[in-house]
Amino acid sequence: MMHSIKSLFLILCLSLPISVAHASRIKDITNLAGVRENQLVGYGLVVGLDGTGDRVTQAPFTQQSFINMLLEFGIKLPVGTNLQLRNVAAVALSASLPPFAKIGQKLDVTVASLGNATSLRSGELLMTPLRGADGQIYAIAQGSVVVSGFGAQGSDGSKVIVNSTGSGRIPNGATIEKTIDMPFVQDGAITFELTQPDFTTAERIEQAINHEFGRKVAKALDASSVRVRINNLPIDSSDMPVYHGDIASYKAEEENYQNTYHDRRLMSQYVPIISKIENITLEPAEIRAKVIANSRTGTIVVDQNVFISPVAVSHGNLSVVISERPFVSQPNAFSNGKTVTGSASDININTVQNHAFVFSTGASLNDLVNAINNVGAAPGDIIAILEAVKAAGALHADLDII
Repeated sequence: MMHSIKSLFLILCLSLPISVAHASRIKDITNLAGVRENQLVGYGLVVGLDGTGDRVTQAPFTQQSFINMLLEFGIKLPVGTNLQLRNVAAVALSASLPPFAKIGQKLDVTVASLGNATSLRSGELLMTPLRGADGQIYAIAQGSVVVSGFGAQGSDGSKVIVNSTGSGRIPNGATIEKTIDMPFVQDGAITFELTQPDFTTAERIEQAINHEFGRKVAKALDASSVRVRINNLPIDSSDMPVYHGDIASYKAEEENYQNTYHDRRLMSQYVPIISKIENITLEPAEIRAKVIANSRTGTIVVDQNVFISPVAVSHGNLSVVISERPFVSQPNAFSNGKTVTGSASDININTVQNHAFVFSTGASLNDLVNAINNVGAAPGDIIAILEAVKAAGALHADLDII
């Protein structure tokens, strides 16, 4: 097992490319400001459960919700009626409203139990409104709940559960009833926001756009945003004025160009221009050196730009083993004594001291991997070593532990 973990760690590290430089489209490394998802949430009832619903004595809001629903259909129960519902569960709903979604389109809905229902399997969600952060209704959800989990329980109380049976999904379970405006063009300009803020990449995006259109229309505002004025850009780049050495002729063409492509355009007229811009390719800057360690799975990924200053590391393991040795005390014959049983504890402390290893000046990724593999460190030990090296100021990279 240890050998396979070390092999996986070595493969993850050494499989990184020699150079991270590559051509990327602007659409792959940025997001268009103003274009975003919006979260929706709702509260409803799932019915038709096979005796796995909420126990109303512990979840009274389920009974209250059910009674209120009956009132909407003109059914009024006598005061003090105590419903013992076992096939109804109160649930919370969540969904994401994608940008530019239109009325009538479908959304996937996630359903999760709010009470003490043991399973939502075979349940049917009744019509439930989904609201945005502003409290307005943007979609209506209804449909059969699909539960991927499975559970079984014996008569003695023992049970086995695979995944969660208290939550599920309704594919295409919500219908959009209201749209949200996406004003991505503001004052005749759009803004591209970098997914990984970087001053060098922002400058290269500015240069690539300006080079494509032959004029200064893009401006990097900071490390994460580039503003592009598109109100006067033509749909067809062949319509743009081209300087041929005659400044007077070029100015005349430029004036005609400005008069032709005025500021007031329909939003749909910007689509081909934005499409052209977001498909421009450029070479992003190299990312910051980074080491990512997952403390739960033991997965560690080391960027090729990581290097280590001179530092010595020693890592040792201490293990304590406690074992119980049973014994029986038998009394002598005719002594009127009683036979008793007991146990004796054996405690052993084992200390395994690994040799120290030294990183010389400019130690690279391979040096780090080889040194850690030589001491036979487990993933948890590797994370401890990396944290210590980072704390000593010798690890020149961002250390992210997730």
